[in-house]
Amino acid sequence: MSRERSYWVYVLASKIGGTLYIGVTNDLIRRVYEHKEGLADGFTKKYAIHCLVYFEQHSDIEAAIRREKRLKKWNRAWKIRLIEEANPRWIDLYPEIASP
Repeated sequence: MSRERSYWVYVLASKIGGTLYIGVTNDLIRRVYEHKEGLADGFTKKYAIHCLVYFEQHSDIEAAIRREKRLKKWNRAWKIRLIEEANPRWIDLYPEIASP
């Protein structure tokens, strides 16, 4: 019996309309927690980017990686439109996904 895996493409923001970070992971709750707690060194820690404003689920890692790379190449206006279509107030979605 095969266990189905999930992969997540996610967007973090420093604030509404602020600096954006796009990533991919197989454990969205753990990964966003790492960003929030400053456990992930690099860009998100340096610029305090830890508000989860968008995510999407994929069942195939290759598809998730392709989507992440595609989103990273998008212009800023397209990224903002993607976020605002799903989350117009840019609320932090982490409490919603981290609740049991």
